[in-house]
Amino acid sequence: MWLINTSTLQLELFTPPTLPRYAILSHTWGDDEVGFSEFRNQRWVETTTTRGLAKIRMTCRLARDRGIPYAWVDTCCIDKSSSAELSEAINSMFGWYRRSAVCFAFVEDWGPRVQWAEFGETDLKPLKWFTRGWTLQELIAPTAMEFYDASWGLRGVKKDPLVVGHLSRITGIGARVLGDGSESELRSVSVGQRMSWAAYRETSRVEDIAYCLLGIFQVNMPMLYGEGSRAFTRLQEEIIKSSTDLSIFAWCQDGGESESEYRGILACHPREFKGLRECELVQSQLLGTEEITISNKGLRLHTSL
Repeated sequence: MWLINTSTLQLELFTPPTLPRYAILSHTWGDDEVGFSEFRNQRWVETTTTRGLAKIRMTCRLARDRGIPYAWVDTCCIDKSSSAELSEAINSMFGWYRRSAVCFAFVEDWGPRVQWAEFGETDLKPLKWFTRGWTLQELIAPTAMEFYDASWGLRGVKKDPLVVGHLSRITGIGARVLGDGSESELRSVSVGQRMSWAAYRETSRVEDIAYCLLGIFQVNMPMLYGEGSRAFTRLQEEIIKSSTDLSIFAWCQDGGESESEYRGILACHPREFKGLRECELVQSQLLGTEEITISNKGLRLHTSL
């Protein structure tokens, strides 16, 4: 895991689970982000001024102010020329955010005069941070999180019950999950409801709408950019292997999709779960013993009716 030394702005390599304290940045990507190879060029870093580099510098400054010696920023701390490193990073991302000392959420299109209470689901559409796929796990995973507006003004912390209440209203995610984000708390939420959290979120790559949910469902799978919507099918197959929650089959075809007489049993996109925001995980002696098997012939299910 590459981390930025917050004093020298140099990258240093660490091998989990032995990691120093580090801060982590949650943000949305712009056109002038700093890549891994660029950031390793110390002369370039010292003589260049871009908005992407400014975000990294501010992240390191905030970390230093809190006595945190390292920071992690996704733009420059992953060598994306290595498919193995990229795959490891995506599969580890939820855990990295979870283990951070603090996460700084930079909502760069949040005006300084706009207050939490003014946000509604429709009003939030211009704020990219609340609509992107990757920021979903970045919201849930960290135990300590601070929110900053476009001017890097502190607008609240996730531990504040009032902030949690606003976040829950905005995102549809329960306050208990936002306040905890642990694996056990996530497992207490039905698969269908967790899928609904991503129903209105977007990603630049088709595959990323599946890859950004790996941590939410605590599954791992290889990254195959170029597979398109098949990635979301693979995600559901991995979930089925480790869960007996039948709400994964409770999706409804999205009205925007072209009508087809025949469809498979799995959904095409998280938006097909948008109606399951209130879907509860039922605990019963008759449930939880389902056997679900996927083979080249299809899916076989044994369950109580």
